[in-house]
Amino acid sequence: MADVKRVERPLSPHLQIYRPQLTSLTSILTRITGNALIVGVILAAWWLLAAATSPEYFEVANAVVTSWFGKLVFFGSIWAVWYHYLAGLRHLYFDAGKGLEIATAEKLGLACIIGSVVLTIVTVILV
Repeated sequence: MADVKRVERPLSPHLQIYRPQLTSLTSILTRITGNALIVGVILAAWWLLAAATSPEYFEVANAVVTSWFGKLVFFGSIWAVWYHYLAGLRHLYFDAGKGLEIATAEKLGLACIIGSVVLTIVTVILV
């Protein structure tokens, strides 16, 4: 039987070699924000159900919603809504067959991130 010399090669790109791309990060961020919005919806639904249940139960829910944790969740939810909205518009643009070049896709991804931060700040100031 012949001796076969095996070459040691990585099976997938190693983290020291692979550089995350903006387009992949924005895609992952779209999925994360979509799922993270569930936390804000659950907190808001709990607050509304507590208001319909009893004054004592509403006091507990209102204490949580108005605490630093509740404010953080709702602030994050405001940003997640804006980011998810802008990313959805970007995907509609992609679905039309436009903006699929790497440079354009990266610019649109950066616009989603910057736009969501700006719109979040504007929303917090106005509300």
